[in-house]
Amino acid sequence: MTKYSFVIFHKEVDDFLKNLQEIGVVDITRQKRAIDSYSMDKFEEIAQYNAAVNQLSRIREEAVKNKVELPQAKPQQEDLLAFFNAQISQKDSLKSKLFALRGEYAQALPWGAFTDENLQNIKSLGYTPYFYSVSSQKYNKEWESLYPIYVLNEHGGKTYFAVLMEGSEKPQLKLQEAIFPAVSADILEKEILECEKLAKETENNILALTNCIDELKQKKEKLFENLDLYLASEASQKEADETIVIFEAFAPTDIDKEVVEFLESNNVYYLMEAAKEEDNPPIKLKNNFFAKLYEPIGDLYMLPKYGELDLTVFFAPFYMLFFGLCLGDMGYGLVLIIAGLAVNFKVPKFANYGKLIAWLGLGAIIMPALNGTMFGAKIYDFIPMPQNITDMLFNDMQMFWFAILFGIFQIIFARMIQAIYCLVKKRYNAALSGFGWVIGIAWATLAYASMEAGFTYPAWINYIAMAGLALILFFSSDARNPFVRVFKGVTSLYDSTGVFGDVLSYIRLFGLGTSGGILGFVVNSIAMNLAEIPYAGWLLMGIMLVVGHIFVLLLSCLGAFVHPLRLTFIEFYKNAGFEGGGRAYNPLKKENK
Repeated sequence: MTKYSFVIFHKEVDDFLKNLQEIGVVDITRQKRAIDSYSMDKFEEIAQYNAAVNQLSRIREEAVKNKVELPQAKPQQEDLLAFFNAQISQKDSLKSKLFALRGEYAQALPWGAFTDENLQNIKSLGYTPYFYSVSSQKYNKEWESLYPIYVLNEHGGKTYFAVLMEGSEKPQLKLQEAIFPAVSADILEKEILECEKLAKETENNILALTNCIDELKQKKEKLFENLDLYLASEASQKEADETIVIFEAFAPTDIDKEVVEFLESNNVYYLMEAAKEEDNPPIKLKNNFFAKLYEPIGDLYMLPKYGELDLTVFFAPFYMLFFGLCLGDMGYGLVLIIAGLAVNFKVPKFANYGKLIAWLGLGAIIMPALNGTMFGAKIYDFIPMPQNITDMLFNDMQMFWFAILFGIFQIIFARMIQAIYCLVKKRYNAALSGFGWVIGIAWATLAYASMEAGFTYPAWINYIAMAGLALILFFSSDARNPFVRVFKGVTSLYDSTGVFGDVLSYIRLFGLGTSGGILGFVVNSIAMNLAEIPYAGWLLMGIMLVVGHIFVLLLSCLGAFVHPLRLTFIEFYKNAGFEGGGRAYNPLKKENK
C-alpha cells in the first residue's frame, strides 16, 4: 500500500471527495460508525431502507410462491420509505383491530340488533334492563308472568332475554346476569367489512411497493455514498482556522500512476510514501486463482494485519482436503462438483462460490477414495476391482491414524511457516525456536509410531531431536542472561501439552467422515428393505435413496464446512503464529462501480 496525504482548501473538499469517489480506488481513513447525531440519523435511515428492501423481497417471494397476482403499477409516492412504513404500520394496526372487532362481534351476535337509542328510551320510561342468557330447554315461560320479559334472540340453543324492572328493584331469578354488549352486532359487522376493505387496499399497496425494490436500493446506496463522503470529510484534520483540510488515504502501490494522474489533474497538493505497519493501512489480499476462492472463508475470522503473512494460500489445500475427509463419500463429492459447475456457469454473480464448491467436491473425491466409500457403500460394490486393489483401501483404524497423521503434518507445516517467516523478518531467536519445535514434533511422532508399529529408526535421528530440544531451550527467549534463557526455554516446553491437544482435535476428521458413511449405509439398508414391498417397492426404494442421500449430504456438508474452520482458525492459525486484526481495503467509491 502507498500512503497519501492530501492538503485541500476547505471550500474544495466536497468536490474533491466526489471526484475521488468516481475513480473508486483510494481508501480514505474514516470511521465506519456513527460519530455525531447527523451520521447516526443517516445510519438509521440506511438501516430502514435495508429493512424495507428485505421485507418487500420476502413479500414478493411469498406472493409468487402462492401465485398471488401482483399489481403492475407503482405507487405514486415521492417518499417511498415513509409510504412503506405507513402501510406496514396500518396493516399491523388493522390486523389488531380486526381481531378485536371479530371477538366483540362473536359476543354481540347472539343478542341481535339494537341501538343506543333503544336502551335510552327504555331507561327514560323508568325501567332498568337486566340481561340474561339461558339454555332454551331451561327457559321457563312462568317467568313472563312474574316479570316484564323481552326475548331478544335465540341463538346456538340459548335464549337471550331482558327483564325490565322499575326503580332499584332487581329480578329474583336464580340466574347469573349476562354481560350485554356495548355495540350491536350489525354495527360491528359493518365496521369489520370496512376494516377488511381497508386491509385489502393496504395489502395491495404493499404488493405494489414490491415493484419499487430497485428504487429503494438505489436510494439506500445513494445515502450510503453520501454518508461515506461525510465520514471521510469529518475524519480529516482541520488546520489554519479550518481553512485547510488534511486527509490521510491509502491505495495499492500498483495503481500509483493512476492516483497521481488524478491528483495532478485536480491540482491537489499531496505527499506519498510507502505505508508502514504503524500507519495501520488497509489490507487487500493478493492470491492465485485457487487461494482467492478461499478468501471469504478466511474473512470469517479476521484479516492479517498489515505486513503479516497471508495464510490463505497455505490453508486452502488443507481446507479442501479436510472438507473431503469430513464429508467422507466420493458420491457426494461428485454431486458437489456438478452443483458447483452449474452455479459457476448458470449464475455468474456467484461464480466464485460455484468454483469453491467444485473444488471442495474434488477434495471429497480424493480423500474418501482412501477407503473407497461411495453413496454409503464401497466402490467395489459398484465397480468390479482386482483383490490386490481392494486390499489397498484403508479400514476404519487406518483412517483414524491417517486423520491424526494428517493433522500432525499440518501442525508441523504451520510451525515451519512461522519459523521461516520469523527468519525473513530477522527474528532469529523465534525462528530457531520454531525450527526446534518442528524437529521435536516430528521426532515425537516418529518415536510413537515406532513403538506402535514395531519398527526401528536410525539412532542419528535422536541426535537431531536433541539439537531441536537445544534450540527450544536456548532460543525461546531474547534474554541475554543464559540462565534466564534456559529457564524460559524449559517453561516453554509446557506448550507440548497444547500441541498434544491440537493433535487430538484432528480426530474429528475421522469421526465426521465415518458417521457420514454410516448414515449413507443406513439409507441404503432402509431402501433395500423397501424394495421388497410388492408392486410399489422399487418406487419407494428410489424415493428413499434420493431423499435420504440428499438429507445425509446436507447434514454432512454442514459438519464438513464448520469443523475444518475450527481446525484452520484455532490449530493452524495458532501454530503458524497468526496475529490478525487488519482492516479491509474499502476505497471511497460509488456503489455501482
